[in-house]
Amino acid sequence: MSTGDVSGGASGAGEGGAHGQEIAELRARVAELERRGPRREHHRVRSTFAVVLVLLAALLTPLSAVAAWSSDLIGNTDRYVSTMKPLASDPDVQDAVAKRVTDAVMQHVDVQSLLESVAPADRPALTKAIGPLSGPITSGLTDFVHTVALRFVSSDAFATLWTELNRRAHAAVDKALTGSGGGAVKLTDDAVVIDLAPVIDQVKQSLVDQGLAIAAKIPQIHTNFTVLTSDSIGKAKKIYRLLQLVGFWLPVLTLLLAAGGVLLAVRRRRALVTAALLVAGGAAVLGLALWIFRAIYLDGLPAAVSQPAAGSVFDTLVRYLRTSVRLIITLGIIVALAAWLTGGGRAAKRVHAAWTGGIGAVRTATGVELGAVGAWVHRVKTWLNWTVVAVAAVVLLVWNYPTAVVTVWIAVLALLALAVVEFLDDDGTPHLIDAGGEPTAGPAAKSPA
Repeated sequence: MSTGDVSGGASGAGEGGAHGQEIAELRARVAELERRGPRREHHRVRSTFAVVLVLLAALLTPLSAVAAWSSDLIGNTDRYVSTMKPLASDPDVQDAVAKRVTDAVMQHVDVQSLLESVAPADRPALTKAIGPLSGPITSGLTDFVHTVALRFVSSDAFATLWTELNRRAHAAVDKALTGSGGGAVKLTDDAVVIDLAPVIDQVKQSLVDQGLAIAAKIPQIHTNFTVLTSDSIGKAKKIYRLLQLVGFWLPVLTLLLAAGGVLLAVRRRRALVTAALLVAGGAAVLGLALWIFRAIYLDGLPAAVSQPAAGSVFDTLVRYLRTSVRLIITLGIIVALAAWLTGGGRAAKRVHAAWTGGIGAVRTATGVELGAVGAWVHRVKTWLNWTVVAVAAVVLLVWNYPTAVVTVWIAVLALLALAVVEFLDDDGTPHLIDAGGEPTAGPAAKSPA
């Protein structure tokens, strides 16, 4: 065989070997893609279910807040009384009650007959009580009764009586919203009303004490002060009854749906940020709905109902519901921000680097020698950080009706506790930050716990 043949054979064998290697690589890639196919499909299914669960949690958030508020307000008499108590000192409510009492009293007063029945010896006291009567006598007497009524509803005695009346009224609110209950304070024409007879009796006694002895002859008067009115109260009974029954479980279900969506997601941190923001958005929708419903409710009131007083009553009744809305929004934003800051994004890394490097630089500048304490904190830093988070969560859960301000303060205190842990985390290496914002050494250079 010639040298050319041998060379050509070797060249052909080399090309064949290279071609075979390429085929083997292609087959390996095809096999890898075939293996990835079912996995990608599995991830797609997981992501779909995660999205559905998170969306359900966001949609149920407004209903959960309303259910918890409804169950607590209707099912707890003390809670209802404490909610309505501030109205006793509300100027609009005081003025509305005084006007209602005055109208009720004057409707049962025959001025001319009462004046004729006054003994001559009592007429000077009457003239002193209601003034010189320069205008029409009925107008002067009305102003006098209104003044006495307004003075009484501004007193501590009215505040005590108002609390007692609302304690009785709780059964009527329960009846209005659930279809059960009863009591002297009743549901009339789709309205929850309070019988002001005890207030009128006190005003009558005050009139007698002021020198208007004829007020003692006024018969017992029953007149109603409207607490809540709506043409749809009767229609909404079943809905409110359902919300009362699920008042505890619906918020729990909403939380479980959100947690399930996050755990099922492929990218859990991103899912947590999304879930927190969507839940906060659901609460914001409820807040907007309350604002719109308030305007519609007040516009639909009868002309005889005081709109300022009705607005005060509405705002008081939904006060804790609005507090829950602000709490959910605040908590959602805090959770989303915390999840984003502990992620692996470029901006998050820079923030974390500034946090760890800055605290480390402060420790270095102060010259504190932590020794064994710093080394121990460095070893258990992850557990300490999670302990701080767990304690903050427990405090928020056991707090009795936390507000948005309380939530922010709990978050701030937790952040300060985390800063203390970071300050005590010292393995003996300096904490510095380079020009690019990245830590160069020490615990700051490590990935976040």
